Amino acid sequence: MKPLKNVVIPLALLSAALMTSAAWAEEAALITATSDNLEWTAAPSVGPGAMIAVIEGDLKAAEPYTFRLKVPANLTIGVHTHPVAERVTVLSGTFYFATGDKFDAAQAKAYQPGDTLIIPAGMPMYAATKDQEAMLQLHGTGPWGLHYPDPADDPRNQ
Repeated sequence: MKPLKNVVIPLALLSAALMTSAAWAEEAALITATSDNLEWTAAPSVGPGAMIAVIEGDLKAAEPYTFRLKVPANLTIGVHTHPVAERVTVLSGTFYFATGDKFDAAQAKAYQPGDTLIIPAGMPMYAATKDQEAMLQLHGTGPWGLHYPDPADDPRNQ
């Protein structure tokens, strides 16, 4: 008789996956967010006038998060990185974005409502708005944060 190890391991993995899914389903709760009921607070790490509304999660924890970010007109966000992959969808306005370790406005591409960016953890990037506010929705798995390699680019140091 042949050993069952080739069958037992896949069955154990499948069983663990099903238990994890079942546990998640028991803990999951419906989350709804309407634009007029979001609670906006200042986002000083992004820049003056930037506002954030957290829809889901604790941004400082290793858990899923979803939030909206209002980036005011004429704001420049200096070169920075994030500790986790970031998924950004432009909801309104025009958002100018580029990757690289030196800010170059000419390299920033314009992203319009409906456009999405998926940025790997640790990738240097920068962004800006011009004559109008941009609203973004970000989601991923935390902890979320911003790191400015050059402290002079960090708006909290201004």
